Amino acid sequence: MPRTLEDFAVFSAPAVFVLLWASGFIGAKLGLAYAEPLTFLALRMIAVVTLLAVVIAATRPKWPRADGLMHSAATGLMVHGLYLGGVFVAIENGLSAGLVALIVSLQPVLTSTVANRWLGERVVLRQWLGLALGLAGVYLVLQAKIETGEATPLAWIAATVALVGITVGTLYQKRFGGGIDWRPALCIQYAAAGLLFSLGAVVFETRTVEWTPQFLFALGWLVLVLSLGAVWLLYFLIRRSAATRVVSLFYLTPPVTALLAWALFDERLKPLALLGMAVCVAGVFLVNWRPRGAI
Repeated sequence: MPRTLEDFAVFSAPAVFVLLWASGFIGAKLGLAYAEPLTFLALRMIAVVTLLAVVIAATRPKWPRADGLMHSAATGLMVHGLYLGGVFVAIENGLSAGLVALIVSLQPVLTSTVANRWLGERVVLRQWLGLALGLAGVYLVLQAKIETGEATPLAWIAATVALVGITVGTLYQKRFGGGIDWRPALCIQYAAAGLLFSLGAVVFETRTVEWTPQFLFALGWLVLVLSLGAVWLLYFLIRRSAATRVVSLFYLTPPVTALLAWALFDERLKPLALLGMAVCVAGVFLVNWRPRGAI
């Protein structure tokens, strides 16, 4: 049990992160009805960079050296650019949100495989079992909702790009970004992603936006709660935990998203989905459980 305020923050951070990260799918569902995906994401990045610039001007943090700036830009292009862009483009081109989520949920297994070789993290048999359970649980949650739709080849390519982007980006941040102050680091990351989205919007989209109250709420939620709150928590957890343990939390995102959709949009939760949620929780527990006396 946590004894100090810092201990409580560390103890509660994973649960808060999962809740915030899951809410991003709800915000996207609200906002994409009023703007094209790359235009929506470009506006989100511009707003975040503006807010971070104000924070930096007020607090004057130490900026990283040139190599640190490059590492931050590379992380931003992968974690924010390729992942978010890939997910939104895949859905826009006919791939159901359930299938996209299932594809991206392969991240913990892929991360653990790469982490074994790149970061030298040892993943024991118990954790491999937990990762497999997590993947099975995600499949059960999404099974009732999976629709093949009229997905184009671009949709499948975009979903694969999203998976690779968030996986490699998380590992890259773990290896190269831990010692960089979060304020300039995030500012550079979002600026790099914003440039990518802006170029994509200019080339591929009409850049038409309906500035409705619903769109403004969705944009504000994704900027403040996701791009600032949830992403900061993700990097906080990456600094304090092994990559395998951190990314296993993504298995909980589809179940929590389903619960939020049920509460906000009255989407029915089937018994199979409830079973899948329980399997996800069991899988994440196995990945993160440390036997007594373990380091």
